[in-house]
Amino acid sequence: MKKEKILLIEDNEDIRNNTCEILELANYEVGMAVNGKKGVEKAIEFLPDLIICDIMMPELDGFGVLHAIQRNDAIKNTPFIFLTAKSERGDFRKGMESGADDYITKPFGGIELLNTVERRLKKIESLKQVAYSGLEGLINLTKVASIKNPRLALTENRNVDTYVKKQIIYSEGNRPQNLYYLQKGKVKTYKSNSEGKELVTNLFVAGDFFGHIPLLEGTLYLDTAETLENTELIIIPKEEFDHLINNDKEVSGIFIQILAENVSFKENQLLAMAYNSLRKKVADALLMVRKKYDKNGKGKFMIDMTRENLANIAGTATESLVRTLTDFKNEHLIEISDGKIALIDLYKLEHLAN
Repeated sequence: MKKEKILLIEDNEDIRNNTCEILELANYEVGMAVNGKKGVEKAIEFLPDLIICDIMMPELDGFGVLHAIQRNDAIKNTPFIFLTAKSERGDFRKGMESGADDYITKPFGGIELLNTVERRLKKIESLKQVAYSGLEGLINLTKVASIKNPRLALTENRNVDTYVKKQIIYSEGNRPQNLYYLQKGKVKTYKSNSEGKELVTNLFVAGDFFGHIPLLEGTLYLDTAETLENTELIIIPKEEFDHLINNDKEVSGIFIQILAENVSFKENQLLAMAYNSLRKKVADALLMVRKKYDKNGKGKFMIDMTRENLANIAGTATESLVRTLTDFKNEHLIEISDGKIALIDLYKLEHLAN
């Protein structure tokens, strides 16, 4: 069984060695640093499961260490416990407002140390085990957060709304009121220009949440959501969503990560549209649709989508897309049967010259 890794940042040699000994006897793998600057460097190298850090240290104090940790994507979500000899209320408040997860006040006993460490590791492990999409994941998050309000107990008995193919769910420019969970079917979001030309901004399948970004940003809808086939949706009111993400710091961090994961996808999509060739745009659109819809990634997957929607994903004219698909078919990169597209040579499509 893999040992959990703990980084101890402490400038006092006696406290550092004694604490390290206690943690190692409890079967943790311990890394040590003698000051804050070295602690940040060690954290990036060691990638610990938890950080224990003194507040008062030379070169860089504990608050500086926490700030540096939070700015590094590789370690910013690592649980962080302060060690401090100060017991003034203001120091505790400052630490928690800075993003610390817990405190241990010096002097401390071995049992207190281990109990605090175990409690933080168990909580983060519970959150890691939560599914990163789907209604069940949201239900589990509410349990981890210990939310008592029954309005937030999102159960499988919640009403399901049925939408027919090509039905608008929400429109660009409207004010958001709900978070949407896609129980069955497929949904696209898109933006339209003044001439009515569409750009598909994302695709969603069963198990996905959508409509979340304007809720998080407090803005209007920046695109329109429309069903691609008959669809079943669970609608979660904005008030419940706000209560959940504001109730627990750790839960809100993971929830925001879950719900905003498509932001980087949109950035890459826009960058590709600006600089990629037509062939590369079409290949990327096909690969993106396959990745979205073929969750298992096994066997021959057939893309069943209108050429107009594919063109809107690729950001090109329908006629240009059709010509490119014909070229891909002649080059044995794809097969087309009854309008459905199978990707034959994934490697060549992924590494197509721009």
